Amino acid sequence: MAPFGKIYTYPENFRVLRVQLAAALNGLEVSVVEDFKMGETNKTPEFLAKFPLGKVPALECADGFCVWESAAIARYVAQSGPLADQLIGADAKTQALIHQWSCFAEGEIVSNVIPPFGMAVLKFMPADQARFDSCITNLERALKAVDTALAGGKKFLVGDKVTLADIMIAGSLYLPFKLFVDPEMRKGLPNLVSYVQSFSEDVTTKKVYGDLVLCDTRVAL
Repeated sequence: MAPFGKIYTYPENFRVLRVQLAAALNGLEVSVVEDFKMGETNKTPEFLAKFPLGKVPALECADGFCVWESAAIARYVAQSGPLADQLIGADAKTQALIHQWSCFAEGEIVSNVIPPFGMAVLKFMPADQARFDSCITNLERALKAVDTALAGGKKFLVGDKVTLADIMIAGSLYLPFKLFVDPEMRKGLPNLVSYVQSFSEDVTTKKVYGDLVLCDTRVAL
């Protein structure tokens, strides 16, 4: 298989896993640059010539095409293989719904996971209990919206096969399920829990993500 492209990123970036899953489903080879050093590589003139803001993840394709912003990278990879119609939709309405959930993943889930994670685990953000609690509350509200959308035993958010919507939503939930979505919260999210567990059991997904871990106790600040 000829390489499709390479991603610059720091280690264990869940946003990159979403791209790698889209690539795997599409049969595309997307590698991670092994010698990338955050704060060094992304400040070099060579890197900034391709990615002016120095942000990661950043994708450099074999044909020289470069793109950053993880949602854009995931969409481009999903759109670049034989499962493009399935992953991003074959018509405008389906594409809009898939894009809706992709935006929701970043705007409502990830944005409320990163601050608590940064405060309580990585400790690169100053401790702020009020903000921590607010993010957890907002996260639960967002997850309830997804749970409602999955009512009736739905296995996928859009249509009857996995799409980029599922990759963006379920792929963003491994970290919060491991750290913040405790048994009490999961009780109120039966559809979502079943959905994420089903997503995690797919062979291709498991190769990319490994096992889904459900926390017994929420990480506290």
